[in-house]
Amino acid sequence: MQPPSSALDWSDLDQGGKIQAMYVWIGGSGEDLRGKTRTLESIPKDPSELPIWNFDGSSTGQAPGKDSEVLLIPSRIYRDPFRRGDNILVLCECVHPVTLKPLPSNTRAECAQIMEQAKDSHPWFGIEQEYTLMSKGKWPLGWPEGGFPGPQGPYYCSAGSDVNFGRQIVEHHYRACLHAGVKIAGSNAEVMPGQWEFQVGPCEGIQMGDDLWMARYILLRVAEYYGTVVSFHPKPVTGDWNGAGCHTNFSTKAMREDGGFQEIVKAIEKLSKVHNEHIAVYGKENDKRLTGHHETAPITQFSWGVANRGASIRVPRQTEKDGKGYFEDRRPASNADPYLVTARIVKTVIIE
Repeated sequence: MQPPSSALDWSDLDQGGKIQAMYVWIGGSGEDLRGKTRTLESIPKDPSELPIWNFDGSSTGQAPGKDSEVLLIPSRIYRDPFRRGDNILVLCECVHPVTLKPLPSNTRAECAQIMEQAKDSHPWFGIEQEYTLMSKGKWPLGWPEGGFPGPQGPYYCSAGSDVNFGRQIVEHHYRACLHAGVKIAGSNAEVMPGQWEFQVGPCEGIQMGDDLWMARYILLRVAEYYGTVVSFHPKPVTGDWNGAGCHTNFSTKAMREDGGFQEIVKAIEKLSKVHNEHIAVYGKENDKRLTGHHETAPITQFSWGVANRGASIRVPRQTEKDGKGYFEDRRPASNADPYLVTARIVKTVIIE
């Protein structure tokens, strides 16, 4: 696998003072990401300065062919790590062109409302996004084609070409996120070979969902350079292999202050009473991952513990020691929508 050239011939061409803006949105499946580019005359300072645009929703599963127009409402601006310069990526919401109501795939709109209601509690999130790098034949990188590698053990946080697969992609993605302005916090190789994780946060409120979706988009774009497929499936390979999650770390201002541990316990008690409601929005086919094995709790049971990675909710040992901090919800799947996940946690812990 060779890294891409750092300077392609066309990338050095003068843009004549114009700006390229890649509008990015979530497609009809609620998991796919789409994007298209338009030219701007100047650099926008705020999403409100950007023009509303539209696309053919019948081609993305978001509108019927006889009434196919969907509007794109700019929501957050990022620097473009691919075109560089003053060019930008624009995360957008999708709304109906007549009613201006959010499309079913636009989960950001309700999440933003919930975060506004909870803003005085200053909800912070940090999400650990796991994913699997695969060949175009949809088999994990580093695995014999159609076969299996040695058992899990030597791959987690590994070094060496015999146990670490896809590092160039991971490093490229990390640097691209930093350039874009995504609040990426770290990365590491995971337990299953070919599987990786990156962390985003801490982010307050709606920024968590925005930054994670953009980080996913950037990862998909980076993988294009290497002819590699990114899978967010929670159990890409059946058998004695770890699944992929989207562990969500959460705290409020009260939890981060002295005496916060009791606030954390109260929050966990609330979560225990609506376990099924959370599971319903924590990702598709999550039952294949939450089995009670491979560092998961059974999908049908709620549990929590200090430093317990086999529980639904893990409280870090340092949080217990300090008497304040945060907790980790280990239930969300790798394909979970961060807008749905963060909104559901805030509704349960703060609003309801």
